[in-house]
Amino acid sequence: MFSDGLPPRSGKILFITGIDTGIGKTVATAYLAARLMRLGHSVITAKAVQTGCVGLSEDIAAHRRLQKLPLLPEDRDGTTCPYLFAYPCSPHLAARMEGKTIDPAAIARAAATLAVRYDYVLLEGAGGLAVPLNDEETTLDLVRRQGWPVVIVTSGRLGSISHTLLTLEACRSSGIAVETLVFNRFPPGDPAIAGETAAYLQNYLQKHFPDAAFEILDQAGDAP
Repeated sequence: MFSDGLPPRSGKILFITGIDTGIGKTVATAYLAARLMRLGHSVITAKAVQTGCVGLSEDIAAHRRLQKLPLLPEDRDGTTCPYLFAYPCSPHLAARMEGKTIDPAAIARAAATLAVRYDYVLLEGAGGLAVPLNDEETTLDLVRRQGWPVVIVTSGRLGSISHTLLTLEACRSSGIAVETLVFNRFPPGDPAIAGETAAYLQNYLQKHFPDAAFEILDQAGDAP
């Protein structure tokens, strides 16, 4: 019996977050998983909370499709997505509409269970770090409490510089390690804005987060 109620962790849990919804977290998660698998690691992707679907997490299904893998036993028993809600809205509201409350500890337990079985667990969040999970706690609170390093997904669209710097600052002030900043360049937008955004963020990362990697993701989810 463990004092915190969690299984012992043997694998590494990386939390995949974004600067906004629809920024490319799902494709980035599958891409990173495939790359780690090519390096010989056992890897599983997971979803902390999924809203807007029933029966099976759409993002988990997308992970497996992009990885060219069938659904796994952990997908079918709900371990890779402990919370699934039908209404497409913020997790705290989607849960409330079904008379439920999200317990962040349950997300942590599911991730820890997977970490016993795999070298890496890539846990995709819903939206950005400030997304509320319940009336008191946000995703940031969960990640900070668990000490999970993060992968942040950004893009070249207008406003991304500000949103990315705010996310990086939230990590810094909360003591959260930034593992990688993924620059998703699909769908393509204004080339001048996208080019400057990528250059600015890469330079910012080198100055202020020198231990973090910077990666570019193209349309197919492959590194150029």
